[in-house]
Amino acid sequence: MWLFGDNVSTDTITPGRYNLTKDPEELARIAFIEARPEFSKEVKPGDVVAGGRNFGIGSSRESAALSLKAAGVAGVIAQSFGRIFYRNAVNLGLPLLVGDTSGLRDGEIVEVNWRTGEVRTESGTFYFKPLDGFLLRIVEEGGILSFIERRGDLCIE
Repeated sequence: MWLFGDNVSTDTITPGRYNLTKDPEELARIAFIEARPEFSKEVKPGDVVAGGRNFGIGSSRESAALSLKAAGVAGVIAQSFGRIFYRNAVNLGLPLLVGDTSGLRDGEIVEVNWRTGEVRTESGTFYFKPLDGFLLRIVEEGGILSFIERRGDLCIE
């Protein structure tokens, strides 16, 4: 688990001066390049990112959520999210959980059930609020474009 604090902005995730591409590989390389320079080299597919309050605040940078997904991050857990990052993550198929992250530890191995919100760590089991039904369905389909492609529209029935 990669643990960050409060108020992690989209500029912290993908700093503006590096954010000149839409190429997923390049975006994966710049994720947290200034805050945690080792992130892109050490992140493994299925790793989880966690933060405190206001994760993803700031400018409406779709690249912030895309860079995490491209880096292989399985999802993000935070006490709260910036609303634009939240929607971008859902639209890109990146799972989110909301709740008190104070018991989580950086570097711990975690097992996450994104559907129920259960997170098992080396130090205990924690419960978070998962995405609501419709948003969860979008994420499980791989994002909004895949959802529409498979279903033909945004019908929620």
